[in-house]
Amino acid sequence: MIAEAGLAALWLAAMLAGAQLLFAWMAVARENTDAERLIRPIAVAQGVLTGLAMALLILLFLRSDMSVYLVAANSHSLKPFIYKFAGAWGNHEGSMLLWVAVMSVAGAAVALFERGLDKKTHIATLGAQAAISLGFYAFLLLASNPFARLNPPAADGQGLNPLLQDPGLAFHPPTLYLGYVGLSVAFSFAVGALLTRQVNARFARAVRPWVLAAWILLTFGITAGSYWAYYELGWGGWWFWDPVENASLMPWLAATALLHSASVLATRDALRAWTVMLSVIAFAMSMVGTFLVRSGILTSVHAFAVDPTRGSFILALLGLYIGGALALFALRVHTVNEGARFDPVSREASLVVNNLLLCVILGLVLIGTLYPLLTEMMGVRVSVGPPYFNAIIGPIALALMAVLVVGPLLRWRRDDPRALLRRVAPAIGLAALALAAVLMLSAGRIGWLPALGFAAAAAVALASVAPLWKRNLLRTPLFTYGMVVAHLGCAVSMAGMAAESAFSQEKLAAARPGDRFDIAGMTVTLDNVMPFAGPNWTAMQASMTVSRDGRVIGVAHPQARFFSDPPTPTTESVQLTRWNGQLYLVLGEALEDGRWQLRIWWKPFVTFIWLGGGMIALGGALALVGRVRRERRHGAGRAVTA
Repeated sequence: MIAEAGLAALWLAAMLAGAQLLFAWMAVARENTDAERLIRPIAVAQGVLTGLAMALLILLFLRSDMSVYLVAANSHSLKPFIYKFAGAWGNHEGSMLLWVAVMSVAGAAVALFERGLDKKTHIATLGAQAAISLGFYAFLLLASNPFARLNPPAADGQGLNPLLQDPGLAFHPPTLYLGYVGLSVAFSFAVGALLTRQVNARFARAVRPWVLAAWILLTFGITAGSYWAYYELGWGGWWFWDPVENASLMPWLAATALLHSASVLATRDALRAWTVMLSVIAFAMSMVGTFLVRSGILTSVHAFAVDPTRGSFILALLGLYIGGALALFALRVHTVNEGARFDPVSREASLVVNNLLLCVILGLVLIGTLYPLLTEMMGVRVSVGPPYFNAIIGPIALALMAVLVVGPLLRWRRDDPRALLRRVAPAIGLAALALAAVLMLSAGRIGWLPALGFAAAAAVALASVAPLWKRNLLRTPLFTYGMVVAHLGCAVSMAGMAAESAFSQEKLAAARPGDRFDIAGMTVTLDNVMPFAGPNWTAMQASMTVSRDGRVIGVAHPQARFFSDPPTPTTESVQLTRWNGQLYLVLGEALEDGRWQLRIWWKPFVTFIWLGGGMIALGGALALVGRVRRERRHGAGRAVTA
């Protein structure tokens, strides 16, 4: 009865979403106070029901209930506990249930805790959130039922995709979904503000914590997913411009622009229409990502669905929600006041340039992702990969770093260009020194893009800490520290990307036990290759000794694994981490003459990429805590005054 209880909870939640939408319309359009009082309890009940449905699906996976089709198709009784647990969302139906559950719980949180909006806009926001939820309930219940029974029950399951059998599955998808759903809340806020004609600083202060929380989670999810792909796939890369990777990057780019725009509106009452438009674009990118992953038009380890009917359903939802929001924006944009003005040389202007560059990158990624799909529909196969993205987006990303140098050093409203130049001069000087040093150390053999990347990293690093100069550090607001840490994280990541791109070394070899290979001043010796058995897989495991100047500095055991359920070969790479980089080791296939294929990379400072990503997310978390504290203090002050 567990599956039936979960399905019943979903149907009840869907009916409550319909009631919530109806009552919101009655409260806003008809000013019905009885309907107004019912909306918050309904939103909370909806969150409880969907949370219950998700918990019941996890329980079915933990119990290996093979009478449920989803469990039989994506699990196995001998699978380790963590993969039974995380496997509940490592598939199409389960991931969509997780999406709906997080969305409903977020709606409940808006109902319970949001106090920054006026009552009418708050109700309109909850109505918009219910409208979004209704579409996803329909998709889940009519096209992707996670609780469908299998008659007769399977003897055992088919197992989970081996590439997903990693601890990363436990946190990578949930953090991304939390980020996506946070953007749905921002979208609902924007729709609610347009409906009530309340696009103002109060709206921005209310939506900013949700956008910031979504952005933090997306940053963490993308960073963790990048490292997961780096060590799991065995290809030695940290970003492949895979269409599904791009599907998570595009909402992050839009959320980054929205976050800065909402901050300008909240603090300086400017960029009103732009903030609303970015709220729509950010959620649109989340919907585009959902369509790419679950439409069946892509073949990827990330892409779960293979039924084009589901893709048509999601495409219809995309057209309904985003088209409706854009139509509402067109109808109400004349009611959105211009807001405060600012000079071309000001922090507001730099944030506008920042947003424009982010949107240009977003557009180029979107084109590069969708273009092969469009040409394939016309019978022509083309490939758009790293050469396109790196050549087109690299220079724009460097321009974005230049804005990141100047922006924090600008004053609000207006600034003196000569004073600004004096403040920026140290960062420019450090960038020039970094560029000269890199060119000298590499003897001019470095590419221009990595060289400028080092220069940009140095300039951003210095400019990021400049706002703390001559300040009382004990009295500096926490959100200012958040900005400093996040911007410094951008510099660290940029330095890691430049170093990995410019100075990586690679060695491909066919080796017998006892063979040695030199790379980056280290010697790698293949000691032996032996069979090894895991909990639900078998492997051939190599033992490789790494030494420097005759002293052993590490022993690695890369594996070539084979999973029987489903039958899949995989590689398990090993990374030996040092302060200045990673030695990346992969065991390939056995050759007929008894030798083994080996792939060895030295990747200098590659860990800076993920260290920087973590710093960016940490900076966002500090900013979120600081903003929430300030809003609470101001709220308490207003209450005392009243």
